Formats: sequence, structure tokens, C-alpha cells
Amino acid sequence: MKEIFYKGRFIFFPLIGAALLSLVSFVVMLLWNNLLPEILNVNAITFWQAMGIFILSKILFGFGGKGGKMGGNWKRRRMAEKFKNMTPEERELFKERMQQWKC
Repeated sequence: MKEIFYKGRFIFFPLIGAALLSLVSFVVMLLWNNLLPEILNVNAITFWQAMGIFILSKILFGFGGKGGKMGGNWKRRRMAEKFKNMTPEERELFKERMQQWKC
């Protein structure tokens, strides 16, 4: 099962990314066309224009999820704290499980 997933990831992940981008673009288009023409008296936009607006906003305002200086890498810190509090036996067991997971 793992081999099938690993071989198909080069097709699967780009398709999921394209599907998510399309979904978000469609939502942007719906919100724009249902709200802004009445509020700001602007024209309705197409799907491709909505995708362009979304991509431009991500470029200008960032993609998020990096944490920055405020949050830092909290997952890594939390994992390091857990690892530091483990007994040597627990550490070995954890390392073995991680090696099995990476296969």
C-alpha cells in the first residue's frame, strides 16, 4: 500500500493542489460577485480573474504557516521538549518507529 502511495504522490499532490486552488478561486469569485458589485459598485469577475486575485494576495500578504518571529517553530520546540523528557528506552523506541515510518 505504501509503495502505491509513494509512486502516485507525484500525480496525487499536484492534483490536490490544483483542486484546492480551484475551490478557493471559485469561493473568491462567488464572494466578489455577490458582495462587491452592490457595495462598491464594481464589475463582476470571472473565475480566472478570481484566481489571479487570490494568487496576487498570497504573493503580497504571504502564504502563512511559517510562524515568523512571533510564533517560531512551535511544533519543533514541542517535539524537542518531549524528546528531552523521554527516558533512553523511550528515545530508542521512538527512533525505531520513526525509521519504520520513513521506509
